[in-house]
Amino acid sequence: MEGGKTTKDHDTHGTTDSKCPLLVKIVDNVRGVPASEIAVQGYRKAEDGSWILFASGKSTKFGEIHDLINEEQFTKGMYKFEFQTKAYWKNLGITAFYEYAQVDFTAHDPVHRHYTIALFISPFAFITTAVVSDPHE
Repeated sequence: MEGGKTTKDHDTHGTTDSKCPLLVKIVDNVRGVPASEIAVQGYRKAEDGSWILFASGKSTKFGEIHDLINEEQFTKGMYKFEFQTKAYWKNLGITAFYEYAQVDFTAHDPVHRHYTIALFISPFAFITTAVVSDPHE
């Protein structure tokens, strides 16, 4: 996508890579498995209030997306992810309520931090949580 980085498919399941300060993890709560092949777009809020696409990709067989942004680009500010969950459920033959799940968050201190955004999905609900750690400790 123009203006955004397309992520690479990694088999680095469960790792905390200091060069990967932002990781997305998606879990299918209905089946109790990682949610693979979900398209995700990441946006950063600009000074004028608009949203700028910085990355797009699909979740791996582990439900993860790595290499969304590097440490130098991951600065303080507002971010959001759009998870295209409706297509995921449709591929499973399930009618979903939501078109997509959106998660907005503020990176208060991204310097030398690793952020994991976890999204737990079902056809009629989603829950999110974040883990912020210091991989250099």
